[in-house]
Amino acid sequence: MNSVVVIGAGTMGNGIAHISAQFGYQVTIVDVADASLQKGRSTIEANLARQVKKGTLTDDAMAQTLSRISLST
Repeated sequence: MNSVVVIGAGTMGNGIAHISAQFGYQVTIVDVADASLQKGRSTIEANLARQVKKGTLTDDAMAQTLSRISLST
């Protein structure tokens, strides 16, 4: 298994997607509304940026994590 589909971009969904992508899985987040998907992705970006600021994640790892996430309605 090297890919994950997460249904729903809310609090749990974006958290599951974040961790899965950070650990190397290709992730597709599916939601009924594009606005929800965008909000979920923004939350993931903010959380990753916080990890970078704390020094627990590099900028390169953040970029790689985000590149593993795709969105779909």
